[in-house]
Amino acid sequence: MGEAFVYEAVRTPRGRVRRDGGTLAGVPAYQLFAGLLTELTARGVPAGAVQDVIAGVSTVHGEQAADVPRLAVMAAGWPDTVPGGMVSRMCTSGLDALAAGAAQVKSGMVDVVVAGGAESMSRVPMFSDRPAFATEEPLGELTGFVTIGVSADLTAARHGFTRRDLDAWAVRSHQRAAAAPPWESVVPVRRDGETLLAADEGARAGTTMESLAALPPLFGADPLWARVERRFPGFTRPAEGLHTVATSPQLCDGASAAVLGSRAAQSVLGRAPVGRIAAWAHTAVRSPGLDGTVEAARLAMERAGLAPADIDVAEFNESFAVTPLLLIRELGIDPERVNVCGGAVAVGHPLGASGGILLANALELLGRRGGRHALLVIPAALGVSMALVAERLG
Repeated sequence: MGEAFVYEAVRTPRGRVRRDGGTLAGVPAYQLFAGLLTELTARGVPAGAVQDVIAGVSTVHGEQAADVPRLAVMAAGWPDTVPGGMVSRMCTSGLDALAAGAAQVKSGMVDVVVAGGAESMSRVPMFSDRPAFATEEPLGELTGFVTIGVSADLTAARHGFTRRDLDAWAVRSHQRAAAAPPWESVVPVRRDGETLLAADEGARAGTTMESLAALPPLFGADPLWARVERRFPGFTRPAEGLHTVATSPQLCDGASAAVLGSRAAQSVLGRAPVGRIAAWAHTAVRSPGLDGTVEAARLAMERAGLAPADIDVAEFNESFAVTPLLLIRELGIDPERVNVCGGAVAVGHPLGASGGILLANALELLGRRGGRHALLVIPAALGVSMALVAERLG
């Protein structure tokens, strides 16, 4: 097997979904992704050398039910010969796209692939596809489906995290995101010559424990707790819900794209690689639950030949505040290496795009901090999780 190197990693800013129409609500997912392809061309990536384009999309419905990356290839004016396709594994779709692209390169079948993801939650809301496991009682019972917030509360309660623990993480996330320097990997979203958004939205530097304590829990009264109790006999639900709007990931729009290639691709791309996809792992636990992340992280590190102490930067998707807290405790990773510039509870989780966003962030942070290895982890519904290890080169 060969190696899969990263030659470029770019992303859009994350634009918050708002009831009155978010900043990026007028831009379909394929256009968000096309803007990144155009930027890759501007950075010297020869479009004709790209042998496949893969994008993760979580909610495959409506305008996102089409072949989003192939549409983006056309919108970007890339050659008609460049193919494109989607992968969908709910929230881990973006990481899955990176793994799929890396696997093609490592197999020796292709030399250059663009992989990432795109999601417009403003235009195609989560669950607008009405999956049967969420709407049909027998399938809901079979799968243990609950709203993702109930799954997060369940995970927090089973592992002993309190409302105060979760709130404290959200305060940290907002403060770090608000204080973060500009990201070099961020490509402003433009339309008709106008810049719509140039930086992530959502971070509030003034977030405090006192302000969060006043927020009501979101999921304590959800009727699907009855399903949880049937699947986990002896479990007692929290007297009140644990996660609030502040400790839940912000809904947002965004896209990400990375150029992956073989070692031989250096001559075609005219540059040295900046990183390497070292390993990845998919795992699952009994649904519902977000704690499959721990085994996914351990397995990915094992496949990369690394221990937690070797991880210089960890980007743990804040699919609710419980996720980074659980990984920090169970893996023993130094919290100061985790979500250095905040995460999704502050600046959003654009579902299929998040995997590529975490990769772009991680490679940039490794460069700033002089680090070498990054661990990216995302949980999803139905008990699935995914982790990926990336290495910074140079």
